[in-house]
Amino acid sequence: MKFKPVTVNALLLSVAALCGAISSPVAQASPLRWAAQNDIQTLDPHAQNHATTNTIAGFAYEGLTRYNDKFQPEPALATKWTQLSPTQVRFDLRRGVKFHDGTPFTADDVLFSFARIRQPQANLQIFVSGIKEIKKIDDYTVDLLLDGPNPILLRNLIFFRIMSKSWAEKNKAVNTQDYKAKEDTYASRNAMGTGPYKITGWQPDQKISLVANKDWWDKPSGNISEISYLPIKSDATRVAALLSGDLDLLTDLPTQDVAKLKADPKLKVLDGNENRTIFIAMDEGSEELKGSNVKGKNPFKDKRVREALNLAIDREAIKRSLMRGLSMPAAIMVAPGVNGHTADIDQPLKVDLDKAKKLLAEAGYPSGFEVPLNCPNDRYVNDEEICQAVVAMWSKVGIKAKLSTSPMSQHSQLLQRMDSPLYLYGWGVNTFDAQYTLQDIVHTKTSGADGKGNYARVSDAKLDALVQAMKVEIDATKRNAMIREALLRVRDEYLFIPIHHQVRPWAMRSNVDTPHRADDRPEPRWTTIR
Repeated sequence: MKFKPVTVNALLLSVAALCGAISSPVAQASPLRWAAQNDIQTLDPHAQNHATTNTIAGFAYEGLTRYNDKFQPEPALATKWTQLSPTQVRFDLRRGVKFHDGTPFTADDVLFSFARIRQPQANLQIFVSGIKEIKKIDDYTVDLLLDGPNPILLRNLIFFRIMSKSWAEKNKAVNTQDYKAKEDTYASRNAMGTGPYKITGWQPDQKISLVANKDWWDKPSGNISEISYLPIKSDATRVAALLSGDLDLLTDLPTQDVAKLKADPKLKVLDGNENRTIFIAMDEGSEELKGSNVKGKNPFKDKRVREALNLAIDREAIKRSLMRGLSMPAAIMVAPGVNGHTADIDQPLKVDLDKAKKLLAEAGYPSGFEVPLNCPNDRYVNDEEICQAVVAMWSKVGIKAKLSTSPMSQHSQLLQRMDSPLYLYGWGVNTFDAQYTLQDIVHTKTSGADGKGNYARVSDAKLDALVQAMKVEIDATKRNAMIREALLRVRDEYLFIPIHHQVRPWAMRSNVDTPHRADDRPEPRWTTIR
């Protein structure tokens, strides 16, 4: 039986072509100076499921598979795979691959990394979800023994990054960093992978330095010899650095500056949808909301309250005023381009303050109530400004949200401690399949991979059953029907408050050629500076 990965929406697949072809390599090697607003959280490839962290880690670490330019899985550290049975897949490992310190890559590193990513404190367990065991056949062959058929196995394995076993043992980094406990380890400050770039230094909130791995098993089509990644929180400073020539690439553009940057002849701007949804989550599991003036009960357990909060938000106003048109108002929790998204179910609610007030009164809160709202201030496009706008909109129906903002590093720790009653978050779909969202942030939180990112204590038995069924359903039609039913239930039960799907323009100097990526991850191996 041939293994078939999930097909990505054809609309998304055209993005790279629309944004420009990848340039041919040139002889002159060039450094890349790249900035965005958000720093990484760690260098440990198994500790934090955070987009910027995963992006940088993906330059140094590799999985058994990787994405091609159309977001389809292709061989990476594995050269091929054979479906021996519905629950057993054999992977032939690539021979001759070396880690950055020169030690050989073998099956032992795969088994070690599998044990490491499954530790309770690891935050990327979802990418090995459904794998019961990895069995070594020989030094270059492993069998993945599955709990059941796994329709997105090849997509998940892209983000199961392989770490050097000998390096980890030598440096006492066998255990994954416990990020929420603010643990610092050798692996959280250093990296040892097989990827196209070596990480040579990280100065938090200042700079990450990388150099090309000349011994990489593959050959880049670009000419980037080294990378300087600069996390610059200030919008004005980032833009000024690009305009002055101190940057080659900027992937966090302030919405108010996009038109100006497009008009600059020294620059070019690539536009594209990102597969990320910005939303607000409510603590729906606690018996009493922390910091609220409502005592002895939790208003968010009432569907009428959740609907009222949704109805009070004017998503079109946010798009028009804050985002300058660079957003797609959302009704569901996955963006266009993700398998499971269809336009007919992604029709945002129109603002209705009268109905919101009526629902709150029916629920027993005619004057509304107070509740803290936590928001990052350096991660998503206009994240703090969105929260400020939402606070003002909710005040019109009596909801008094007390806003508290913090850098994403602190925001993440707050959420992972399950310590926020109401928070803004963004979710990109690494696998380009809606199961990833439904399994990680909607499914009831368990001791394993399911619900690992469900910091809002959402729990719905019908949704859990749908997620468990889609995880092993290989009939695409049946599986997509399950995904649709689950997305509709999340929407119609108002389990979250979707705001919008992000649109992400990138700006670069005119001599930079790189394809825009819907996962908001530039690929230096495909980037050329002329």
